[in-house]
Parts: sequence; structure tokens; C-alpha cells
Amino acid sequence: MEINNIWDNFLNKVKNNLAPMLFEAWFAETKLIALNDNKATVLVPMIIHKKHLKDNYDTLIETIFNEVTGSNFIFEYFTEEEIEKIKDENNFISENKNTELFKSNLNKNYLFENFVVGDSNKFAKTTAIAVAEKPGITYNPLFIYSNSGLGKTHLMHAIGNYIVQNSNKKVLYVTSEQFVNDFIELYRKNKNENNFNEVEKFKRKYRDIDVLMIDDIQYLEIANKTQQEFFNTFNELHTNNKQIIISSDRSPDDLKQLEDRLRTRFTWGLMVDIMPPDFELRLSIISKKIEGHGLNNTFPQEVKEYIASNCIGDIRKLEGAITRVVAYATMMSGSDITLNLAIEALKDYFGNCFNTKNNIEQVQHLVANSYNITIDDLKGKRRIISVAVPRQIAMYISRTVYNEPLAKIGLLFGGRDHTTVIHSVEKIKKELINNINLEKEINKIINNLK
Repeated sequence: MEINNIWDNFLNKVKNNLAPMLFEAWFAETKLIALNDNKATVLVPMIIHKKHLKDNYDTLIETIFNEVTGSNFIFEYFTEEEIEKIKDENNFISENKNTELFKSNLNKNYLFENFVVGDSNKFAKTTAIAVAEKPGITYNPLFIYSNSGLGKTHLMHAIGNYIVQNSNKKVLYVTSEQFVNDFIELYRKNKNENNFNEVEKFKRKYRDIDVLMIDDIQYLEIANKTQQEFFNTFNELHTNNKQIIISSDRSPDDLKQLEDRLRTRFTWGLMVDIMPPDFELRLSIISKKIEGHGLNNTFPQEVKEYIASNCIGDIRKLEGAITRVVAYATMMSGSDITLNLAIEALKDYFGNCFNTKNNIEQVQHLVANSYNITIDDLKGKRRIISVAVPRQIAMYISRTVYNEPLAKIGLLFGGRDHTTVIHSVEKIKKELINNINLEKEINKIINNLK
């Protein structure tokens, strides 16, 4: 049995024997990289994993691994840095001793199945699945761009994992920083030694593959010499119908420091942008992550809504907020998670997510977020109902909750006259008499403000 399959089977059994949070903390990022004689060599993310696994899970690991393989093994744990320092590569040769160990660098936890979908990212996921099903044929290259923390990297790993699971193709995921570092190291060695073996090793790594994924390509802008090498690599792969997937925080047109010939090639396939998630999608993401950690029964709905309302634009911060609330509850002697506890736990954390200067701006921020429009829409002149109603609601809350002066409200809503503000407030008051749904929506916003 191939060692990746062995470890996958092993991890599935371990997962059934541990709480989800313990599995995620100590086992999820481990990888079996060699089986030699009676030794199993395991890659771990940090030094702390080595001692903790030996001290706390040694018996469990040996027992379950024996169930999977039918043999007894002694386990050795290494970090990636330690492996790099070990020169005797024979210690890390896998089953096929003539084959160099290939590392795809994929995170097996990022799958299509756990990528939460909403209107802002539905097209991106659909496109990614199409590429995963027919790599090198459909949309080559695929260029994904968005602000940081919106799921680009998750989608890239999901594509790679799908391809690996459903074919024998070789997939390589690297950041552009890693590509640059590899090239600089190669350039430094060749400059001193004319080391042709290093050149061949570099080319094998980046060209003798079926799928190349480069994350955060924007960092290539500062590496002019590396752009030439990436251009050659791109051409070699594309000519041979090998799939190329690229991500960036900007569209190709906005990568002004990249060579024109590179930016042109990025547009040969398909460009997909991911927009920030709206309130409902953020709420779904929070629920999914809580469920994955086995905490669904301990998180009240109002706490989920509080996090979703205050933290926008970065999905990673949502998970950070969840972790912070759980940790705070634990430190408070296992207190129940309540809205008040969450507010206390996150009072400093949301400083980076929620940066407003006054009451009216806070209202604008939350209303725009709740209705999936921009603050510029609220301040602008458009009168379509999807913008006009949220604008009136924001004015109503600013006046009735914070008792802000009419003139100040009008000024911060695009320089409107105070009579316009009065009209908006009165209109919402009348609508609230018979519209229960509107009342619920406004109360939710007000609760989040408090």
C-alpha cells in the first residue's frame, strides 16, 4: 500500500478516537514520509508536536498503525527544518528507493466539501471544480484574485487535492516567495560553482509536473530576474498542456511591476475574482467551523451573529474570533459562551475588523454589511430600493438610537438636507407598524451596535 494511503487510513482511525479539536491540533498537519525496516518517519509542523505526540499518544499511534499495516513500527518525528539539515537522504527514501520523495505541499484539510459557498464565491468554486476535473484542458491558466483571507488558497488546495485523489498526476503548490527563494538559491550556487545538477533539480521540481499552483503571485513584482525564469517555466508547462493555477490580491491588469508578457499570459485562460462574503455567508462559515470543532451546541446563535456582523472582509479572522471566544471561556473556568462573554473576549480583537470613528459611521458600516452594499452606496444618490431602504434604515437608527443631530446625519450621508433625514426616519417609523420582518432586521443591527 502506498504510504500516503496508509497515513490517510491511519488518520481516519485516529480521528474517530479523539475530540475534533485535539485531532486538529496534533495530527491534522502530520505526514508519513518514509517507512524503512521497522521505522516510520513522520513530518510534523513544529518542535512541540514531537514531544507531545511521544509523551501523550505513543501507545495510541502504535496500536492504530499496527491495525492499518499489520506490523509494528518505531516512530520518529521531524520538522521540515530538521529534514533539510540531514544530508543522508537514505533515511528518507520511501518505498521506491529509486524515486525521489515528491512533496506536493498540499494541505489535505482544504477540500471542496468544506468550502462554504455564497453568492460572492459561487462562480469561483464552480470554475475551480471544472479545472480540477480536467486539468490542462479547461481554463488554463486559471487566475484567482481577491483581497486577503477570502478563500483563494483554500480553493487552490481543494483543486490540488481533488486531482491527487482522482488521478496519478503530480501537483505542486508553492508560494511565489518559495519560487523566488528556490531561484535565488540556484542562482547563488551557479554563480560560484556552475552546478548543473542544481539547475536540473530546479527544472525537475517546477517542470516535471502536471499541475503548478503559485500563490500570491504579486510578490514576484519585486524579483525581476525571477520573472524571466517564471516566464520560461510558464511557457514550458503551457506548451505541454500542464495546468497552471495562479492567485493574487490583484487582477493581472493591476500588477504593474510584472512584465507585460507575463500579465498577457495570465489572461490566456480565465480570471476569477472572489468578493467579500455577505452577512449570511459569514454566518454559514462560522457555523461550519464551529461544527468542525465539535462546538455547535455551545455557541448561541446571537454569538455567531455578533461575530459575523463585526468581522468582515477576512474569513481567517472569523476563525480567529471563534478560537478567542473558546479560549476566553476556558480561562474563565469553563464558563458558558454567552453574548456578554463574547463581547468581552473580542473587545480588542475587533479593533482590526471594525474601525469606525463615530456612531453614524458605525451604523453605516453595519447596515451596508447587512444588506451587502457599500458605504458609498449609502452616501450616494442612487434611489433603487435595494439602496434607498438601507439608507433610510441607517438614518433612522442614527437618529432614534443615538439621537444624532439631523444636520450631522445629513452631512455624513452625502451632504443631504435635514428634511431628507426627517422624511427617512418617519418613513421607517410608519413601515415598522405593520412590517414584522423589518422590525427584526433593525433590531438585529441595533443589538450588534450595542
